[in-house]
Amino acid sequence: MSSVADVMPMKNQAVLKRQRFFRTKIIPWLFVLPVLLINLIVIIGPTISAIYYSFTNWTGMGKATSVGLANYIHIFHDQDYGMAFKNNLIWLLFFLTIPIILGLIVANVLAPVKKGGMFFRAAFFIPYILPSVVTASIWRNLMSPTLGLGAQLAKIGISGLDIAFLGNTKTSLLSVAFVDFWHWWGFLMVLFLTSMQSVPPELFDAARIDGANRWQEFIHVTIPGIRPTLIFMLLMTGIWSFLAFDYSWVLTQGGPAGSSNLLSIIVFKDGLMKFQAGYASAVGISMTFFAAIIIMVFVILRRKGWEI
Repeated sequence: MSSVADVMPMKNQAVLKRQRFFRTKIIPWLFVLPVLLINLIVIIGPTISAIYYSFTNWTGMGKATSVGLANYIHIFHDQDYGMAFKNNLIWLLFFLTIPIILGLIVANVLAPVKKGGMFFRAAFFIPYILPSVVTASIWRNLMSPTLGLGAQLAKIGISGLDIAFLGNTKTSLLSVAFVDFWHWWGFLMVLFLTSMQSVPPELFDAARIDGANRWQEFIHVTIPGIRPTLIFMLLMTGIWSFLAFDYSWVLTQGGPAGSSNLLSIIVFKDGLMKFQAGYASAVGISMTFFAAIIIMVFVILRRKGWEI
């Protein structure tokens, strides 16, 4: 009888152990499984197919013919790709500096504001939620050399702005970047402002007691306090800079003479207009490679002890 009594608790423990395992290991994965399936279908599947087709000569229809590394070798000799890559680097430098700096400055100015703070947030955030096609169309009219803002100023004697910003090879890229910047920096400002308002007020009080002015508070208290948000947005801005497409396409379609061409436009043109889907896949994989480099830089700096 004693042996039977000893066996029963052991069986109960085994049952409880199996139930605990099912509850802690199996059930959570069952909840995550639908999301994983969506990722497999929407993200991993197309990614694998893009890698495969990047090694082929494929028009987007019919059978693909293997060409090995020919598409990747062609990238190094493609002048359009070289110009687009250079434009992407300029785009990256522009968006890692001006929108970030302006967003930080305006957020720092608005952080102490108590009354009307929501109004300012909404006013600066509205451009971000407008559809890019609508925003680009409005700015294309504003930049028109005959009907735009510059033309209207020229009529009252203020000349110099009545030029074709989007039709000049020297100004087209930065003009498109300015339109994208107009819609983007308000979003950054709202994020920075929210993060600043979560910094403990005691830190600012201590800085003032030590005699710090507003600029010193910003450098030594505000920036360290919002560092996670700032670093994350620098990372995402760097990645998104290689994915930029909509404003350049709607405003200039990469012109004139490829002066505002971006890598994403090359993928679109080659894949859907020139029916060179294999080469477009190779260009797309190269864009992923550049984004991975940006991520790896942040990972390496973090492992070296940088507080990012």
